[in-house]
Amino acid sequence: MRAALTAGARQRARWFLAYTWALACGLCQPAAVQAAPDSVVLVAGGGAQKVLSTLGASPLLAAKYDATSARFAPDPALVALGRRLFVEPRLSNPVGASCASCHDPARAFLPSAQALAGGPGTPRGSRPGEFSLRNAPSLLYVRYVPRRHFYQDDDAPYPSPFGGLMADGRADTLAEQARGPLFDRHEMNNGNPRQLLQRLQRNGLARELADSGVPPFGPAVLREPEALVRALGAAFEAYLQSDEMAPFSSRFDAYLRTRQPLAPAEMRGLALFKNPDKGNCASCHALSDTASRPERSLFTDFGYDAIAVPRNRALAANRQPGHFDHGLCATAQALRWPEPEQWCAYLRTPGLRNVALRQSFMHNGVLHSLRDAVAFYNTRSIQPAKWYGPGGLFDDVAPARRGNVNVNSPPMNRRPDQPPALSEQDIDDLVAFLRSLTDAAYVAALPPR
Repeated sequence: MRAALTAGARQRARWFLAYTWALACGLCQPAAVQAAPDSVVLVAGGGAQKVLSTLGASPLLAAKYDATSARFAPDPALVALGRRLFVEPRLSNPVGASCASCHDPARAFLPSAQALAGGPGTPRGSRPGEFSLRNAPSLLYVRYVPRRHFYQDDDAPYPSPFGGLMADGRADTLAEQARGPLFDRHEMNNGNPRQLLQRLQRNGLARELADSGVPPFGPAVLREPEALVRALGAAFEAYLQSDEMAPFSSRFDAYLRTRQPLAPAEMRGLALFKNPDKGNCASCHALSDTASRPERSLFTDFGYDAIAVPRNRALAANRQPGHFDHGLCATAQALRWPEPEQWCAYLRTPGLRNVALRQSFMHNGVLHSLRDAVAFYNTRSIQPAKWYGPGGLFDDVAPARRGNVNVNSPPMNRRPDQPPALSEQDIDDLVAFLRSLTDAAYVAALPPR
């Protein structure tokens, strides 16, 4: 559970009390609480989830999302086309950058060294000198990310948001998520759907797609910009939902299936990962090491947290002192969640499978080793100067929103006069365990210990 009764958490408790009181009295305003559907489906092939009500435009669910409920069966022809489009350089402006430029299939769909070369820790875009504003996640296992919703656990004081694609949850489905990089000027730089269609008409790709014979591609993609974008989204979604994008072939998966122990350091790291007084990692990066179904160990609860990583001063946008990545609150505002500013600085918890293959860490790419990423959690609160330097505590969160930062969850709740929760050996053991989450096809690409 996310134990975070910060100023932002107290604010959330107040708005939810007001919400429930208004609901009981029949006084809820339509802008905040709408008539709810009876149920929603959170992932392709998943079962229907009972809806209790809505918060803004997002459903409040009666039960926690269970990834094992998903049954993926994308059209094989659309999967094949999506795989081809994933490496298609004509989809960018100027040509040359594909999805694979930031999500390298040879590196667990993470950025390659070439994509990060000369940059601030985030991958380069299609234009010279342009780099993404955020780090690129692995796309393996992304098919399990549910649509946006709220859920209140039994021991939680208020509902919390879960799901949604991108670090700020602004896309609700994989098909919708594809629009982000396509039109981001720092990434594939296509401007808008009409400009994309005009470019693909000129370079011949639109005609190839229209003639592919694979629904939903057809004559409409030659003349209707939105039809083209929807079809591209459907193809990418089909590919990302295919079984090849969820291999579950790591040594940790073998441990789940056979119960043959990992190496001693890895087993110690697993214990630290779960220990709420030590690493406490599993409170957000959820796993079930007693279940043989690997879908129960995706190493994320799909929720959001505000951990306030250090400011990446190499990012071009951060040259402006007043610029901050506000995270979830922009999405909250667009979806009419009550008091959206309480979600500023919150970002979705990423999965940790294949995390040891990363070459830059955190949403802004500010850290450059897995060991540093673990150490940040361990000493953020007791050695803040080590991480934030002269910029001051929580320097990448807008000053007015620093009360949202999680200062209560171990090990980030320690005072400067307290020892760290983890020893140096503990950190090494945690890193050893995290390396065991690497899928078999990518083990050779792991950096040296």
